[in-house]
Amino acid sequence: MAGLTVALALSAASPAEASVFLEDLTWTELRDVIAAGTTTIIIPIGGTEQSGPAMALGKHNVRVKFLAAKIAEKLGNALVAPVISYVPEGNIDPPSSHMRFPGTITISDRTFEQLLESAARSFRHHGFRTIVLMGDHGGYQVDESHVADQLNAEWAKTPARVYAALDYYRLSRGPYSEKLVAAGAKQAEIGSHAGLADTSLMLAIDPSLVRKDRIAGSPKLGARDGAYGGDPARSSAEFGQLGVDLIVNGTTQAIRAFIASQTK
Repeated sequence: MAGLTVALALSAASPAEASVFLEDLTWTELRDVIAAGTTTIIIPIGGTEQSGPAMALGKHNVRVKFLAAKIAEKLGNALVAPVISYVPEGNIDPPSSHMRFPGTITISDRTFEQLLESAARSFRHHGFRTIVLMGDHGGYQVDESHVADQLNAEWAKTPARVYAALDYYRLSRGPYSEKLVAAGAKQAEIGSHAGLADTSLMLAIDPSLVRKDRIAGSPKLGARDGAYGGDPARSSAEFGQLGVDLIVNGTTQAIRAFIASQTK
């Protein structure tokens, strides 16, 4: 039944294959799916940053788009906005965090929050009632909450709400690590960035973005390479699928619970 509301509305509006991606629709198709009850929009937030020499710079963007689509399909009455790929990544001068590595793009927290706010206001204007901020990177989770709190206070007397889906990122940390250990991974392999957990998720979603010869090669990847903790050598799509299922199912449940809490 997943995606049925979207599919039925689109089948009446266009012979094109139904899509949960906003940018695949015409404005009249979008108008019709909103009128038919698709009033939840997921804003997927990625980031363009280094992920060590074994993963492409667009890791976060590709991953959050894929997972957002899976979540929207399970919700059945949701669409996915274009990915936000410009996010806070540290200072430029002097460079900090991932900005020490070529290819990382950063913006200020203020600019980022203004971007999220403007996107949310746009979607509310067009008829969406639940606007989900869903970020794949840990560095801006507080910004998501700040924007959601600010807009929800302003819109308190209206039906529109913003939900900062922090469970999406939280599930990718401790709960995913626990699943990996139960499946045979060693805690020391998991890592926080570009280790086994991070790399396995990418192998399950888009292996073309992983340089498999580099994750198993010598010397072992470390902080000097932009890989923080862990060892990606035994990364696999099978390990990654554990994270995909956990994140999709858990985030879908959290969004449903938020929507239900607004109707009481």
